[in-house]
Amino acid sequence: MRSCDAAREAVNKTQELKFKRRRIMDNRAKPSQDDTRDIARLSSFCVFERLRSAGLRPTRQRVALCNLIFGAGDRHLSAEELHEEAHRAGEPVSLATVYNTLHQFTDAGLVRPLSAEGQRTYFDTNTSDHFHFFVESDNTMIDIPDGMVSVTNIPEPPEGMEIVNIDVVVRVRRKRDKSKLA
Repeated sequence: MRSCDAAREAVNKTQELKFKRRRIMDNRAKPSQDDTRDIARLSSFCVFERLRSAGLRPTRQRVALCNLIFGAGDRHLSAEELHEEAHRAGEPVSLATVYNTLHQFTDAGLVRPLSAEGQRTYFDTNTSDHFHFFVESDNTMIDIPDGMVSVTNIPEPPEGMEIVNIDVVVRVRRKRDKSKLA
């Protein structure tokens, strides 16, 4: 079994690939065919290792969804958004499979669920402790920069319980143009 480190050595261009990937993600350059192939090789090795190390068998559908979820870096997405992305990418998965996979990824600690809007749950690929803005008009989540929110006076949990996480979601909307209201 190859680890991500061994896969990176096999590709033998780790730093260059990271730079290329960052440049491509920032839309500063159009990827060449070789760049795309090398980045895909590196990503697929890491996806298999990521799933295995989380105790999940790397099935075809899990690998495909994992590539979609983590291929674009840290982000927030709903099951419906991932389902649409999968279909656009030519991955025939049902919405139920997407939900089941996201819940398996949550249980394995790969993603973190966030509730912000009624019934919809968003899944965050950044599982570290951090807080969010929820943009009501766009139904999108944005990370609040570290150090911008302070949570104090946290009560002791009930007997036999422990605090797992504290979610802070600040709902925002675009300012209304007051000159148009007059």
